[in-house]
Amino acid sequence: MNIGIVCYPTYGGSGVVATELGIGLAKQGHKVHFITYSQPTRLDFFNENLFYHEVDIRSYPLFKYPPYELALASKMVDVAKYEQLDLLHVHYAIPHASAAVMAKQILKGEGIEMPVITTLHGTDITLVGKDPSYEPVVTFSINQSDGVTSVSEDLKKDTYKHFNITRDIKVIPNFIDLEKFKKEHKDHFKTAICPNGEKLIVHTSNFRKVKRVDDVVRVFHQIQDTVPARLLLVGDGPERGHIENVCRELGIIEDVRFLGKLEAVQEVLSVADLFIMPSEKESFGLAALEAMACEVPLISSNAGGIPELNINGVTGFNSKIGDIADMTKNALHILSDDNLATFKANALKQAKEFDIVKILPIYEQFYEEVAQEVLTAAQ
Repeated sequence: MNIGIVCYPTYGGSGVVATELGIGLAKQGHKVHFITYSQPTRLDFFNENLFYHEVDIRSYPLFKYPPYELALASKMVDVAKYEQLDLLHVHYAIPHASAAVMAKQILKGEGIEMPVITTLHGTDITLVGKDPSYEPVVTFSINQSDGVTSVSEDLKKDTYKHFNITRDIKVIPNFIDLEKFKKEHKDHFKTAICPNGEKLIVHTSNFRKVKRVDDVVRVFHQIQDTVPARLLLVGDGPERGHIENVCRELGIIEDVRFLGKLEAVQEVLSVADLFIMPSEKESFGLAALEAMACEVPLISSNAGGIPELNINGVTGFNSKIGDIADMTKNALHILSDDNLATFKANALKQAKEFDIVKILPIYEQFYEEVAQEVLTAAQ
């Protein structure tokens, strides 16, 4: 197939999933055209089936803000016509779905039936989409899409709860390429960080309040009362300064390292003993899946779609949001020498259920079904 993919070209989960999906489809022989305002961060290798089309965002004195949605819709029309796309797959509802629906209508006026598939990733529904300023457009765009997917059952339920959706939503979970994302032998790195055999705990996020990085630090502080440990915090964001202050107040700043944004996060995860994700809301938990692929068990909240990934008592534990005491207790259970190896093995086993080799065919079949439905309806 000849597929157009629209996404945010950033480190966020939706952009990562969209890019990895496109790369996987290209390896299967499909032609994949990325349409966005800059090259996606993980689109860093050559493949004859991968193409990138930059959206030209021009600023005019009349506009206070450049009209990206209009520029994006126009670019979709251009690429769809001249590359003869079979369908458009847009990731993250705002503004990609509405721009795609506009492009679809323009193409229809020129006699071209263009199937549009929208994938919902999380905050486009649970946060931004519920804003009264956007809700009518989000609802319309989802209902006008020819196919809709969500990354978890929980997100599907949230979408039906908060929006008047008349379309079926198919759950296709996030995935990981286990050929690329796996445990690496980095024992020298572990020795440098934990020279006395301390347990290594990791958290990765964009350091927003919803990620509750405070809880990560406080759980770590209580773990240290029983087990010597070090904490690595990967990522950056608005809460970083506050978290640094919390570490100083608790007297643990010497045992915490802030690594900032990393592309090769698997190198850090490869030497970790435990991953903590205490988020207030997660539609899926892609960072947790990346940890599990590197054989790292989880301590997480029971928010959103996380329990669909983290099997309680098997790959880790799920606690109520903000229950630091329970998270600490469970963390110590995992970190004990009698249990750690089992939890690590279980984490990898569960990650294999989300291998791209299993998820990619589901997308391919969905593409075929939606394209056929649109073709049949047009005849």
